[in-house]
Order: sequence, then structure tokens, then C-alpha cells
Amino acid sequence: MSPLTYTDAVGGALERLRGVGFEHGPRFVNHAPMAAEALAYMGYADDVPRWIDRNLRTHTYHEVPDARWAIDPADPDDWRSALGDFSRVADWTALFERELALAPWPEVLARWWPRLLPGMSGVLTHGVIRTAHAVRAISRAGEENLPYCWELAQGLGYWAARYASHTHGIRPGDEYPGTGEGDEYPRTGDGGGDPRTGGGEQGPRTGGADSAATALDGLVAEYAGIYASTPQRHPVPLIHSITGPAAVRLVVEHLPAAQRRPSYLVARDVSASMLDWFSTTPVTPNPVGFSGVPDLGEVFATAVAIGDEHAIKLAEVAVRHQALAPDPRLAAAAHAANQGLARFRR
Repeated sequence: MSPLTYTDAVGGALERLRGVGFEHGPRFVNHAPMAAEALAYMGYADDVPRWIDRNLRTHTYHEVPDARWAIDPADPDDWRSALGDFSRVADWTALFERELALAPWPEVLARWWPRLLPGMSGVLTHGVIRTAHAVRAISRAGEENLPYCWELAQGLGYWAARYASHTHGIRPGDEYPGTGEGDEYPRTGDGGGDPRTGGGEQGPRTGGADSAATALDGLVAEYAGIYASTPQRHPVPLIHSITGPAAVRLVVEHLPAAQRRPSYLVARDVSASMLDWFSTTPVTPNPVGFSGVPDLGEVFATAVAIGDEHAIKLAEVAVRHQALAPDPRLAAAAHAANQGLARFRR
């Protein structure tokens, strides 16, 4: 049998996962589409079918709630009222399927991204993460992209249905303002501007994709360092302070210029909120150097061997961001997650 290509593996996984529920257990998220795409992207396409087999065998996913009534995208009162209502998730995914059938996916993304962005923290950013993996897949798919359009609709629909704003004073569906004192991009090498992370020095405000990407790269590395050096009760929750902004980083180059800076600001604020929620000790500026960490190829291979979706997704982020903006904290975080998840799964 010939090795599977990225397109074969991701397209096949999405076809198998069509109709599988969004959650299992007490609101645990279906990571299968995201992990399958990450495995294929990392050159492990042949492992995807076996990983999906195991995931479907070991998880009992909840049925998707029945569709209730169509959401009108032209009526703000109608779609705003459905944000954060998981009982409307089928209505949301149907809306996005209709939208994607009528307009190019970047146009649909640009229309809805600022509406959903303030609700990024819902279910620990899994809506934006699933959307981002779908964006990477659809951007690589070319014209034959129907399964990927469906998956993008699933990601956006889940995000909308689990919308939860951490920002006071913003109504559901309001666009994040992205203005105000201290909201500039950090300087290169600075983190999110949070004093607990050693940031705070502000640089010039610009709106280019490169500025947003650089700021997000710094944010991902900063929270990777925090994750690697902070004691935690459980290895999973704080991972999303890294994978959340990394998901935004995947999407930001596809967004209109005016949406890039607000995307960074929301990602920064959500990661800071997660640090408040999940850190067990006061956080001090983390050291730049980490010793005793395997190379990233070995770290990713270990994540695949563990089989945990969080380990796979974080290790993929570490490899991707090491290529974009090398930093030893990335490998340290993925290695720490592997160790914690391996112990937890025993």
C-alpha cells in the first residue's frame, strides 16, 4: 500500500468523523479532527486511520442536538441570541455550511471571525482551535475542498455554540474593540505584556500581518515557558494557554489587516485568564534556558506513542513555532506535557 498523503489522511478522517458528536463525558471536547490534521501535517499521515480507530473505540461521543430552526445571518438580533447556546449547535453548523456554499471560505471567515473572537475562551478555546486546523486544511486543499468546508463549518459552529466572553462590557457578537492605552504589540521577544510573564514593555502599534504574527509567536513562547516551569494539578488545562494563541497564529495570515491586532489582543487576554484559572502557585518570569529536553522530533514521536490528543497538538505547535521563531521554551513545554500525560494515563 502506498503511503498516505496529507490530503488522503485528512480527507479520509473527516469523512469518517462526519456526524460524530462534538463532546463526550462531562463536556470533554472531540479532538479527533484536530489531532488527525496535526498528525498528517507532521508527516504521520499513515498513523491517522489507526489513531481514529482507537479514538472512536475509546470515546463515546454525545449525539449532536437536533436542529431547531435556521439562524438568520442578516438579522443580528437572531444570531446574537443563539451565541453560546449549545442546543443550537446544529443550527450554527447549518448556517456556516450555507455560507460556505455561497461565498469563498476566506470571505466567510473574515465576516464571522470578529463576531466570534470575543467568545474565544469558550470550552478552553477549542472552538478557535478546531477552526484553525480546518483553515490550515482547507487552505492546502485547492478546489476539491468539500470535506474541508464541512469541517470549517463544524469548527465555526462549535465556536459559536460554546461562545463564552471573558471580556466585561462586550455583548455577544460585539467585535473586540482593539483600542486603548497599553494595547500595543509587544516588542520582539516580549511576551503578552503581563507582568507575571516578564512582559510589559510596549512597542509601536502596527496593523501588518507580520506584526501580529510576531506578537503571537512571542505569546506562544511565553506561555510555553510558563507551562514548562509552573506546577499544575492536571497537565491538560493550561496547555490551552499555548494552543489557543497558536491557533490564532495559524489563521491570522488569512484575515483582513484590521482584524489582526484585535486577534492578538484577545489571544493575549484569554491566555492570561487561563493562567489565573489554572496556575497553582505565583508565576515569576520564567528562565530562557531549559536543559535535558529531547530534540523536537523525538518529542513529537513520543507524543504520538502516548497517543493523547493534547500531547500531539502541543508537540505540533512546538515544532511549528520552532521553525517560525526558535525558542527553547517550546520543546520544554511539549516535553513537560508528554511527561505529565504519560503519568496521568497509566
